[in-house]
Amino acid sequence: MAMTPFDEYRKILEKFDAENRLRNIPQDRTDLPGIDLTSNDYMGLGARWKEYRDEFFLKFPHASFSSSASRLLSQRQDAHVHLENLLAGLYRKESLLFNSGYHANVGIIQALAIPGTIFLCDKLIHASMIDGVMLAKADYQRWRHNDLSSLRKLLDKYKSMERCVVMLESVYSMDGDTAPLRELADLKKEYHNVILYVDEAHAFGTRGRFGLGLGEETGVIDEIDIIVGTLGKAAASAGAFVSTHELLKSYFLNSSRSFIFSTALPPVNAAWSEHMILKLLTMDKEREHLIEISDKFRSGIEEITGQPNNSRSHIVPLIVGDAHKAMLTASKLSLKGIDALPIRRPTVPQGGERIRFSLSAEMTEDTIEYILKTLKEVI
Repeated sequence: MAMTPFDEYRKILEKFDAENRLRNIPQDRTDLPGIDLTSNDYMGLGARWKEYRDEFFLKFPHASFSSSASRLLSQRQDAHVHLENLLAGLYRKESLLFNSGYHANVGIIQALAIPGTIFLCDKLIHASMIDGVMLAKADYQRWRHNDLSSLRKLLDKYKSMERCVVMLESVYSMDGDTAPLRELADLKKEYHNVILYVDEAHAFGTRGRFGLGLGEETGVIDEIDIIVGTLGKAAASAGAFVSTHELLKSYFLNSSRSFIFSTALPPVNAAWSEHMILKLLTMDKEREHLIEISDKFRSGIEEITGQPNNSRSHIVPLIVGDAHKAMLTASKLSLKGIDALPIRRPTVPQGGERIRFSLSAEMTEDTIEYILKTLKEVI
């Protein structure tokens, strides 16, 4: 049989399959009964979107479903500007919209990567941040996860550089642990060349008095130079934003290729994001409930495994250490009406395979107890 240009791709897929790493897009199960622990709808707004639909269209009757051009060309800008102004008022910083968290991180990092810049990356930062550094061919070093002594050594080593961009997440998407933002803000004051870059993707909407993230909760928003937040998780919409200094907003607008060369989000999405953020601002009781059930669930996982769990958020992993076991456990849970994702390489390193439980403020304590009871039966 003659070789084709596609044979090597087929072999790679076959290897993935043999290693229990072959991925498929799951079927839509939103209309089926069950407990959804797969989505990032942390505050339950996405599940309840129909409740807000009529109110939304009364408030935004003329929201267009297409921007038809990039932000630098489009004439349909009102919804985008209103949303940016809302975010600017909340964070007391200038804000700029991007089409997704991936677009934001890749575009911002590419723009920052001028000569004289080094990126100091927590080892567990998101793939979009890693890709930004790689695509920009930027100088970078990695510091041990959440280890400030490791970071300090790098800051001392590169104190002669013009800029050290310290990159981290506030809530980590796979382990659910949190960054020491207060200590990082204090450390930044010791080094004049530090730009502090925090991705709040999994904390926006869920942490802080008004849901602005871990920066709000720890009182360090003003010390963070670049805050990235996503609108497709707790805010139940689409897109992302950066909140930053006025100078950097202008610089990103003029230098971030993912911003300049992308068709803008539809105005209806920007308007819906504004609508959802205004809901999030009032959900302090729901945020307290989410923290309570997350603590309860983490304690239950620790009891089942006999091991400490690093999570300090609504994302709680169950480490199983084997791809096949992760898939089998997820399958057994699914038969019991519990949808939870098996996480495998390359998302996590070999030996770190797990079930990722993504909790929502919509869940009750009874639901948490049922999940824990079922877990004890299946693992």
